[in-house]
Amino acid sequence: MFTKILVPVDGSEPSWKALEYAAEVGRKFNSDLIVAHVIQPFYNAGFLAIPVDSNFLAAQVADMNKNAENILHTASEKIGQYPGKIDIKVENGHPSERILALAADNNCDAIVIGCRGLSGIAEFVLGSVSSNIAQYAKIPVLIVKSEVKEKK
Repeated sequence: MFTKILVPVDGSEPSWKALEYAAEVGRKFNSDLIVAHVIQPFYNAGFLAIPVDSNFLAAQVADMNKNAENILHTASEKIGQYPGKIDIKVENGHPSERILALAADNNCDAIVIGCRGLSGIAEFVLGSVSSNIAQYAKIPVLIVKSEVKEKK
């Protein structure tokens, strides 16, 4: 049923939970996994309006790449005993756009993604990658939530 599952990770606890779920589902269906991290470049117009030293910018990009390597290394360790094929990928761009494109380009059958559970203004300002994925994906999406906060 699921021959290839995409699981994006960002180093957050919900993304590690999503990785565990993806590995569990993958074991049941003998699926291959694609574990991906998306590096989001500087999209803030205010940032672009400020003169920036090219050395500073290069250092920031290097830090983002090193962070991506660390996250994917941790992901590999967490599912090191996975019996199927694991493909590790680093993408650059807007997270939801890259995740959807990666799923389509690799003929994935499902996406398993963590949800940080942002609420109210935080989600409005920051957006929700998992919401965008669920809304626009053409394949099944499993959203693994962090601990659910009770309403008061």
